[in-house]
Order: sequence, then structure tokens, then C-alpha cells
Amino acid sequence: MKLISWNIDSINAAVEHKSDRGLMTWGVLEKIAEAKPDVVAIQETKLKVDGLTKKQKAALEALFPDYHFYTNSSSARKSYAGTMLMTKEEPLNVDYPAIGAPGEMDQEGRIVTAEFNDCFVSTVYTPNAGGELARLDDRHLWDDAYRQYINGLNEQKPVIFSGDFNVAHEEIDLKHPSANHHSAGFTDEERSHFTKLLDAGYTDTLRAMHPNEAGIYSWWAQRSKTSKINNSGWRIDYYLVSNRIADKVQKIQVVDTGARQDHAPLELDIEM
Repeated sequence: MKLISWNIDSINAAVEHKSDRGLMTWGVLEKIAEAKPDVVAIQETKLKVDGLTKKQKAALEALFPDYHFYTNSSSARKSYAGTMLMTKEEPLNVDYPAIGAPGEMDQEGRIVTAEFNDCFVSTVYTPNAGGELARLDDRHLWDDAYRQYINGLNEQKPVIFSGDFNVAHEEIDLKHPSANHHSAGFTDEERSHFTKLLDAGYTDTLRAMHPNEAGIYSWWAQRSKTSKINNSGWRIDYYLVSNRIADKVQKIQVVDTGARQDHAPLELDIEM
């Protein structure tokens, strides 16, 4: 089973591909389609509340023929956040859960979960703690609620879950840990909550397969022209699996996106 997960930062920008960045984004999407994954998980879709437009759906159906599309859009803020799954096999069930998160987080389209015979496949776009950590307290509540949600799935069958978790777990997971100790995504509190998630029975697949390898990142800041050139990045995107299927992981890698900064996709091969 091959799965690919990516924070695309706007489906529409990819489909329209009128700018250089949009062209690069569309090129990455084409690369994903060429790999013919069983499941594609997308975060930060920024779709309208009613999902894909006719033009967007037609463009994606041309790239991913015979796939099933499931979108969860933000109803709290226009063209914000949002998640999507594209699956070759039609799931037994698809859920767009409210997890009891604070504020408007449950209305921001942050989770899609598909149930298959042998597992759940879920994707998440975790809320950012924000500038000056304004949303950090709410982020803590989100992390607790999300862990409870995943644990509920895991009690039924194994879970494969991916997404932009908006946290670099350990110092090895970003280029400049000391300079970012109190930055959103690398606070002690966020890292501690991610540890709690793993300790609840889940494996960080990439770190399990590359335990001491530095320089593996999935995000490079757009505002810095040299962040990708210098590999000055963060690893904030993950594929996690229930511990009881961790030995079935065959490969996990960051997909090369060339000069495009921001997030890169992750590709997971697992025997299911």
C-alpha cells in the first residue's frame, strides 16, 4: 500500500498554476499522480465550504482518474485550512469529525478519516500556535482532543495517520533549534504533547527508519530565499502508524520538490 501526504497550500493555486509557484505546485501534484498511490492525503486545501469547484474537480479527476474524493472545508473562515483524501478503493466509511476542540477549530475542516477493512487512514492539519503564540493554549486543548480521537480509532483497528502536525518533535528535526526554542512549532509544550501522542501507542515512521539522520526536513520558509538552498528547514509533517503495524512499514521518504519552498510531500509504503 502506497500513501502520499502533502500540505499543498491551496488546491486552487495548483489548479490555476498561473504563477511560477503555482506551476511548481502543479508539477508536484503531477509527480504524486505518477506514483499512483492508493491514498493521497492533502492538507491546507483552502477550498470553499462546499468543496471542489467544477474546474478543480475536473483537473484533479484528469490527474487521478477513478479515485474517490473526500473534502472537509472550513466553514469558520473563507478559503482557510481544510483537508482532503483521494482514494483508489472506496472506503467502508468516511468521517469528518468534530473532536471537541476549542474555539472554531472544529469548524476549520482539519480532519478526514477513511475506514478500510484492515485499518483507518486519517489526515490532519494541526492548528498553528500562531504569532506570539497567541493560540498556544487552544493548541494544547486541540492536541489532547486529537489524541483522544486517534485513540478511539486505534481501539477498533490500526491507524495510519498523516499530515502537517505543526511541530518539530526533537532538535534533530529542525536546522536551528536553539534560535527557535520559543517559536511556534518548537515550544516545549507542543513537543511534549507530540511525545504524549507517540507514547499513546504510535510510531513516527520516518524517525523509526532514520533514527539519527539529521537534515531530513519537510518544510522550508518561503520568506527566506535561501532556506531550501541551505536546507534550513523543519520536519513538521509526519506519517504515524499504530505500533502494532509499525513493522509493516517498508519505506518512508520526503518527496523531492526541487526549488519549491514550503511543504514537501511524504511517501509511505506499508504492507497492509
